[in-house]
Amino acid sequence: MKRSISTILLWAAALAMAMGIAVFQRITGPTWPVQGEDVVAGVPVQYRFLRSHTARTPLEVRVKAGQPGLRLTLAYRRYHAGEDWRNASMRWDGEGYVADLPGQPPAGKVEYRVLTGKDSPLGPPSVVARFKGKVPAVWLILHILFMMSGIVLCVRTGLECLRKQPRLTRLVNFTFGAVILGGLVFGPLVQKFAFGDFWTGFPLGTDLTDNKTLVVILFWLAAFFLYRRSRWWVFAAAVLMIVVTMIPHSLGGSELDYASGRMRNKYSRMERESCQLRDTTLICAHVPGVSRHRSQPAGEGKILIARAPG
Repeated sequence: MKRSISTILLWAAALAMAMGIAVFQRITGPTWPVQGEDVVAGVPVQYRFLRSHTARTPLEVRVKAGQPGLRLTLAYRRYHAGEDWRNASMRWDGEGYVADLPGQPPAGKVEYRVLTGKDSPLGPPSVVARFKGKVPAVWLILHILFMMSGIVLCVRTGLECLRKQPRLTRLVNFTFGAVILGGLVFGPLVQKFAFGDFWTGFPLGTDLTDNKTLVVILFWLAAFFLYRRSRWWVFAAAVLMIVVTMIPHSLGGSELDYASGRMRNKYSRMERESCQLRDTTLICAHVPGVSRHRSQPAGEGKILIARAPG
């Protein structure tokens, strides 16, 4: 009876700690929106600048305000492309001021800021938004489900190691299985849909999230085979996974090099779209080409996707 009560308490503690870790990782990551409030020319305004968006679709930048009459400017440029800032006047739509950033290919990034006059930015000096491909909901849900399960099981298994007579077999097996499914099965599938690559960590590249996953799996692999010799292999794997998970998600992730059309964090050559931004039109040529062409009318915030002939 006493052990049953302590087991329930350990599961509750593990769930609470895992939720806290997941929230911390999410809100400290580079894709979490930047939001706040300010006063511009005596008018209270609210902003929420997105840092992640669907590839090849315009990203709406909106500043909420209670009245028209402000002169706000959206300044933007492709990230790490050596370009000058481009300016677009934000228009009043009845609820606030809005302008669109041109859509980008998967892993493309745009740096932007809202100016309130004389180059004075609203909120942070600038915000970087990364574009990603659409991920089918089923794969994304499975990835999140197994990664969250892995964190809960990891914490619970680590706490079990602190008992005088730990029962580790099932916990180690389930934790290792969840980490494998979340990190090596569904994680690469999500990344393939989002950025075009299954894996950009070691030895193919320097993706921090992939490398974190690799380190965690290697330690749990060691714990899986050695936990009968010493519980502290399991405890070490659990502590390491908690520490690694605290590193913000998507930090050092996929980024398109506009000059070469390759991923900055990947060593090998990949098929990528080489893109140029002309006025408010994004022109992309696929490498190697596909004999297809699709476009939208050029104009503010519109996208032109041109695929080079094969």
